[in-house]
Amino acid sequence: MSVRIEKSGPVWTIIHSRPEARNAMDLASATALYDAFQEFDADDSASVAVFWGEGGAFCAGWDLKHAAALSGPEAMDRYDIPDAGTPPMAPMGPSRLDLSKPVIAAVAGPAVAGGMELAIWADIRVMEESAFMGVYCRRWGVPLIDGGTVRLPRLVGEGRAMDLILTGRRVGAEEALRIGLCEYVVPEGEARAKAEALAHDIARFPQTCMRADRHSARAQHGLSELDALRQEWRGSKAQIAVGIEGAGRFASGKGRGGDFGEI
Repeated sequence: MSVRIEKSGPVWTIIHSRPEARNAMDLASATALYDAFQEFDADDSASVAVFWGEGGAFCAGWDLKHAAALSGPEAMDRYDIPDAGTPPMAPMGPSRLDLSKPVIAAVAGPAVAGGMELAIWADIRVMEESAFMGVYCRRWGVPLIDGGTVRLPRLVGEGRAMDLILTGRRVGAEEALRIGLCEYVVPEGEARAKAEALAHDIARFPQTCMRADRHSARAQHGLSELDALRQEWRGSKAQIAVGIEGAGRFASGKGRGGDFGEI
């Protein structure tokens, strides 16, 4: 199997393992990843997922050997997005899923072309110092079809996104951190451990409140400020009772001085 899940309490690490192809995506891997993330989202015991590519590469993109075997544009008809209803699986697998829970991408080596699209699908990205991203599919005439043209401008701004989309150049970890393409840079070999530590920290918080805030932040694109505020309020007011309970714990002495060790 090219995909497996390793569980540590509420944290699931979803592992893509095609090291012989630098974790390039073929149909079998895309389907397995799609199914794994749906399983994670449906399981009440799971809170946060870490997405990791085994063998020193996050994902080198769509498997071009697989792509070369396709016959014409009609081969991609299975991925067409209807005007209404749930979209089908994307060519890279899970990149069209709108999960209710957070995903952290642990990036080692290349996260390029479709692999970059998968990394920016996640909520948070942890990159190793030698890791890199880039729209490498530019040189082969393969378009971004897994959310790259949508999510990249939202992450880094339109100007920087255009630079990366038009040039297809390599973006190292330090530049990615500087422009907002990733949130953490760690030493070689430590991306998975850092991502899992972050995941466990997030999993300790009251989950329904965290998910409501996450949903509001992600769903406000395209809304007016007032509509976004309205959406925030309607989606979160039911969580106020949880906040009142938390305030009671603070009043009793928990969390003073920023200590979240016992909350």
